Amino acid sequence: MTPARIFGFGALPLLLAAATTAQALDLPTRKPGLWELKMVRPGSAIDDVAMQHCTDEATDKKMNSSFQPMSNEVCSKQDTQKTATGYVTDAVCNIAGMTTTSHSEITGDFNSAYSVKVTSQHDKPPPGVPKNATMTLEAKWLGPCKDGQKPGDIVMPGGIKMNIADIEKLKALMPKPK
Repeated sequence: MTPARIFGFGALPLLLAAATTAQALDLPTRKPGLWELKMVRPGSAIDDVAMQHCTDEATDKKMNSSFQPMSNEVCSKQDTQKTATGYVTDAVCNIAGMTTTSHSEITGDFNSAYSVKVTSQHDKPPPGVPKNATMTLEAKWLGPCKDGQKPGDIVMPGGIKMNIADIEKLKALMPKPK
């Protein structure tokens, strides 16, 4: 099963929103170590998805800079504002012929726990994808990376392991803009 299949089409706005926000305002990098990232979709028939990501400062910066060019290609609007509690991003992106309007709120800190709540509306959702969706990425720091892990390693459901440093493989899984 591919990462795109595990997270489903609805994860694309979340990835783009996170990457856009990080580049636009240069968010602080996360505390080095092992982070649990849990995608929660209230009311969805799909179970919550959790993965673990071993990271360091260089890996976080590389991940953000790698997604930014793709975000610039598919998003006609990317407005980010700092708020009293974090950051807010509003974006309009066209992926595989579907326009998605999203509103993302990032709260918390990058040393222990943060969340990214994304509300999105799709103009022409494919079968099985709701027209309106809300999902939250809940992130928490677990401690040092496990033995044998290196920065960039991601362990997904089913034990699938990949390294984010191999970002070109991830980009190949994403639909190409038309």
